[in-house]
Formats: sequence, structure tokens, C-alpha cells
Amino acid sequence: MPFAKALTRLGGAALFTASTALAASAFDMADMSDAEREAFRAEVRAYLLDNPEVLMEAVDVYQQRQADQQVANDADLIAAYAGPIYDDSNDAVYGNPDGDLVIVEFSDYRCGYCKKAYPDVQALLEKDGNIKLIVKEFPILGDASVLAARFAVATKLVEGDEAYLKLHDELMQARGDISEGALRRLAKDLGIDADKVIAEMDSDGVTAVLAQNHQLATALQISGTPAFILGDQMLRGYVPYDGMVEIVKEVRANR
Repeated sequence: MPFAKALTRLGGAALFTASTALAASAFDMADMSDAEREAFRAEVRAYLLDNPEVLMEAVDVYQQRQADQQVANDADLIAAYAGPIYDDSNDAVYGNPDGDLVIVEFSDYRCGYCKKAYPDVQALLEKDGNIKLIVKEFPILGDASVLAARFAVATKLVEGDEAYLKLHDELMQARGDISEGALRRLAKDLGIDADKVIAEMDSDGVTAVLAQNHQLATALQISGTPAFILGDQMLRGYVPYDGMVEIVKEVRANR
């Protein structure tokens, strides 16, 4: 019996399943005549038009496979770059330095979603009490982003970690344009020597910190902010507080 006629006798899902299974094993359309090939294509097309939900199911399966592959790829990247991710002395630390879970955040002071995530992350650190947060400056939203990041890194180098953390808090909560004048006023309010910081902003040390962070982000396939690393997971984008809590539970449970 010709293959196309045999398929015609199959109904609904059986037709699609049989054709897919054969295509994946012994079936080779090259062995069919032109008439059989056209009949086969017509049967498959007719089935899909009658059952368009099959296409949506296929898309869902494909997207899930892509997501699973991304998760596996992220885990491999985190393992490969664990040193620069977790052990860079240039990074600032929030929360519990001896916490049982480490979160790494790539952020930009002009990123609206970074500012939206800031109170959620701070609440998570406070309520959990056993999380260490590593902050990596990742200015990608223009000159004002770079200006603020250089000022922040220079503050850490000149004034130390405590001054940096105070400045970071204020910049994450600030609204409006970022300018040298605004940074000077903010530094004065925080008791930071703005002249010393500004003199350090274009130094090789500050440039090296930002370059290393950009190189690491590129290696980790991070192209936007905020981005978080938790355990072997990467979160690209804003995650609400409740979502972060659940992910923290999941990471701890899967150790």
C-alpha cells in the first residue's frame, strides 16, 4: 500500500504521531514518489490546520527545551568563572559576610529596574539574615551611568567600603539626572571628600575594575541590568521580592 494512502487511513493524533515517528526513524521522503510526497504533505498540512493547538504544543516544548538548555549553560558558566564572580576584592559586600548563600548583582545606577529591585533585595537581606550580597558595577546605559559608576568605584578605593555602601544606597534611591555637581553635593552630605574621589575617577585602578566587570558580564552572557547570580542560577532582569524568596529557598533546598 502506498505510504500516503496508509497515512490517510490514520485519523487525528495518530496520523501526526505516526508521521513524526516514521520521520525520526526509518521513514525517508526521498524513497517516496512525487505523488506520494505531495499527498503526505497535504495530509500533514490538513491535520495541522484542523488541529492548530498541536503547533502551540510544539512551540511550548521547544521553548521549554531552550529554557532548560539556558539553565544548564548558565550553571556551566558560573562554575567556569567562579573565581572572578565570587572572589574579586574590588567588589563591595552587603548583608552577612559569612552568609550561607551568596547573591551577586550586576547593576547600573540609571537602570529603572535596578532601582526597583533595590528595596526588594535590601528587604531580603534584612529578613533572611544569612545572605551575602556582592555588588558589581556594570554601567551600560550611557555616559551618566559610567560617571556614577566611576565615582562609586573611586569612592571605594579612596574612602573605603563603608563610604561606598552609603553612596551606593543613595545613588540607587536617587531620582533625576546624574552629574558631577550632583555627585559632589551627595558626597558632601555623606562626608566623602569629593575632590579626592573625582581625582581618582579616571585612574587606571577604576578603569580596570569596570573593564573586568564588563569582561565578566560578557563571558556570562549578561547584557542587561539588573542581573543576579544565585547558586548555579542566573536571573536576567527584575524579580519581585516574593520571587526572590522562592528562588533562595529552591537554591538552598537543591544543595
